[in-house]
Amino acid sequence: MIDLQRRRVAAGLGAACAAAVLPSLYPLAARAATWPGHAVTFIVPFPAGGPVDTTARFTTQPLGQLWSVPTVVDNKSGAGGIVGAQFAAKAEPDGYNFFFASIHHAVLPSLRDNLSYDISRDFVPVGMAAVFPIVLVVNASLPVNTVSELIAYAKDNPGKLSFSSSGTGGGTHLAGELFNAMAGVRIQHIPYRGSAPAMQDLLGGQVQVMFADGPSAVPHLKGGKVRALGVGNPTRSSMLPDVPTIAESGLPGYEAYSWSGVMAPKGTPPDIVKRMNADMVKVLSDPATAKGMIAAGAEPKPGTPEQFGDFLRDEIVKWRDLIKTANIKLE
Repeated sequence: MIDLQRRRVAAGLGAACAAAVLPSLYPLAARAATWPGHAVTFIVPFPAGGPVDTTARFTTQPLGQLWSVPTVVDNKSGAGGIVGAQFAAKAEPDGYNFFFASIHHAVLPSLRDNLSYDISRDFVPVGMAAVFPIVLVVNASLPVNTVSELIAYAKDNPGKLSFSSSGTGGGTHLAGELFNAMAGVRIQHIPYRGSAPAMQDLLGGQVQVMFADGPSAVPHLKGGKVRALGVGNPTRSSMLPDVPTIAESGLPGYEAYSWSGVMAPKGTPPDIVKRMNADMVKVLSDPATAKGMIAAGAEPKPGTPEQFGDFLRDEIVKWRDLIKTANIKLE
């Protein structure tokens, strides 16, 4: 009789525990099954019209059509991407807030020691969205036609070459410093406030070299004042299929390009992250979406959350080591 009572008590406790646990699991399961039930917000930490914003709009518009709910692109620009990242890190992790990170967010931890967020700790990767080619261009008066010739010229003429960028610590600056380090040359960096003035001085001959983002470079290549020697992508760019990669044109192993990918605040339900990734892959693989993005200077690059997480970790280490070696500091 006593054993029977003990078994009944144990069974009752087990049922009580299950009842206590199951309600906490049901909301997650229900949200994942019915998600999204209303508008989804995508925080973009840069102004409207830039490459990350353009990628966000090409991505989120078809997602909204797929889900039959509104998608909101919320531009929270400032401090080179910091303001938007800070805001996104504090957003509710309910599956209705996402964040378009970029190469800046892999670089910033090595340039600033007072960030209020940690890109690896406070977010979970959802998936890569796009890459943006960085193009090595030179003023047409420079007597070089390949990367190998540029390296040889820089070694034969120390101190005579300079390269422009859109600003210290940005992707185009780091692309130049990586080139210097790998090629064993010293082309002097001249920072500008944006790509437009940097390109203008390249056209005018005040600087001889520029590591330019694709949309800034392409319109000027047909004018004859600048020529492209290579792209920093690991494979040839869809924007410039006839231009070799820098790696194949004289500097094996070189890779430097900008990118953007989607992240979610830490704590976002894994089932929603998985569903979001699958839907991103679907829309970014659509030929019409890909064609529009390529025309705007962005190349779709969908992948898994794990692939994006590994890529981000590699980028953080890569640029951290270069920043330390080259002693790069924000002005």
